[in-house]
Amino acid sequence: MTLAASAQADIVHARTDARATSRDAVIDTMRGVAILMVIGIHSLPQPLDLAWTKAIDAALRPCVPIFLFASGYLTARAGRVPLFKRLKAAVIPYTIAFIAAYLYMALHNPAMDHRVTTTLARFALAYVFVYYYVFVYVGCTVVLWLIYAAAGTDRQNTEQRMTILLALAIGFGLVAGSYLDPLLFHLGFAESFVDEARMRDIPFWFSFMAVGALTATFAGVAARSMRAIVVGAMLFAYLLYLSVRLSGIGDAAVYDSTAFFLYAALFSLALLVLQPSAAWLASLGSGSYFIYLWHIFVVMLLRDHAGLRQFGPAVSFAITFGLTALVSIAALGAVRQFSSARVARWLGA
Repeated sequence: MTLAASAQADIVHARTDARATSRDAVIDTMRGVAILMVIGIHSLPQPLDLAWTKAIDAALRPCVPIFLFASGYLTARAGRVPLFKRLKAAVIPYTIAFIAAYLYMALHNPAMDHRVTTTLARFALAYVFVYYYVFVYVGCTVVLWLIYAAAGTDRQNTEQRMTILLALAIGFGLVAGSYLDPLLFHLGFAESFVDEARMRDIPFWFSFMAVGALTATFAGVAARSMRAIVVGAMLFAYLLYLSVRLSGIGDAAVYDSTAFFLYAALFSLALLVLQPSAAWLASLGSGSYFIYLWHIFVVMLLRDHAGLRQFGPAVSFAITFGLTALVSIAALGAVRQFSSARVARWLGA
């Protein structure tokens, strides 16, 4: 995918430039990489029947863990969780995007259930498009806030307590990922319900935030000296995760399997130790929430109206990815250029 992103700096509003001076360019670059991975996943032809589509999907799956890892990393460096500020920044843009997504769904489905209880359930469970990760982030943020509260404010012991609590959270998350679906199947729940529960497995997803927070305690020099080992381990973990998904051996789930945790955690760590810093990617990363919320409209429009399937899965994927990325980047730039700071915040830009 080629991106005309060099022009992005020319269209970013002056207030964004001022704000960027206080941001971490490496973390924003990581987020920029992650949001392009998100677009890649949603651009793949569904269902994933071909080996190459599964291979690409597997390679791109660490996108959400990168965001959680980065959040945990920055939180540990700051030493606090501004809970209300983060919840406000997540829920307001989501609410606006939810309304737009709801209208899109209603226009394409005349038989859609519009009862108040159903609509509220859709909002609370994010049953529109792919917005369920909004509440995954919210849940993980609340858990991190609780862990900081449990660790206390005694400077002498807080770091030790945090390390223990975060390590326990990772262990608990892996256990939850391993046994949630067998438990739900044992209780008689349908496979569709189990899949929905696994997508929202907060203990598992929080493990990535915990890994990020723990990583923040490592010395930068030591991390950089481990680049080759970390990257090599990440590549091996990807092959392991892909093999599990292709062969169906053991837990071949897309989301909360142990193989996925190993690959996604190492991918996030590898990105950090490689210290990527690209201005255009950082610009995308700083507006990644906007792109996450709104790119899916482009994907859905192309799927519903463009008839790209006739060109084959590879061409369909390439066109969908390219157009979605370009339109999303242009929309982000337009919002930053022409809207007020408050409107930009409300839209997640």
